[in-house]
Amino acid sequence: MLNIAIDRGNSFTKTGLFKNGKLLASNLFPNTETSQLMQYLGKYHPDAIIISSVALDDDLDEIKTMAGQVMQLTHHTNLPFSNLYKTPETLGKDRMAAVAGAQTLIKNENILIIDAGTAVTYDFITKDNQYLGGDITPGLNMRFKALNTFTHQLPLVKKEEPAIFPGQQTNGAIASGVINGMVFEMEGYCRFCEEKWHSVQTIITGGDSDFFVKKLKRSIFVNPNLVLIGLNRILEHNV
Repeated sequence: MLNIAIDRGNSFTKTGLFKNGKLLASNLFPNTETSQLMQYLGKYHPDAIIISSVALDDDLDEIKTMAGQVMQLTHHTNLPFSNLYKTPETLGKDRMAAVAGAQTLIKNENILIIDAGTAVTYDFITKDNQYLGGDITPGLNMRFKALNTFTHQLPLVKKEEPAIFPGQQTNGAIASGVINGMVFEMEGYCRFCEEKWHSVQTIITGGDSDFFVKKLKRSIFVNPNLVLIGLNRILEHNV
């Protein structure tokens, strides 16, 4: 079975091409160039498509003509895990998909999922496939921008600045505070989950995942396509 998973953000659309559950390729399309996406879908004529989008899609009707079955992920979608989140209508679709992706890659384990993107999310699913919820914190660039925006004198620093404690000049102090602070935060969530649930596997995804996995002192799975893998898992669960 040939499936395509579509993850549409505010600026870009990421797609994953799957055959019999295996990810063959991923692609990125600017949202301003919808014709490129349509050409891509027309090239493969998939059996099924799943769409996760942060907004209503003007081209959804056109996408529906590209496959035998097309489904859009919503909070009403039947998920391959028990969702214990108390307000499922407010749960981000990327978080739903990342959890489904984690349980696809790691079987019969408690899992902490870290998504290091614009915001950082920490989500937890038990080995019994119960999603318990998670936390949301500001992402790396958001923290840098907040220090610059909400103060009069602090400069805007980027992650390329060396993060060495103790910082001995302002740029270095900001870089160390933000980057090391996030590393300590991630390490802290890992320790907390291990103390509470004992055996826990951790997987990290998102745009800054490669940056942080090199700084963490523990063994963590990294997969930049976790959301796409989860979308395909949800699609297969429903089709």
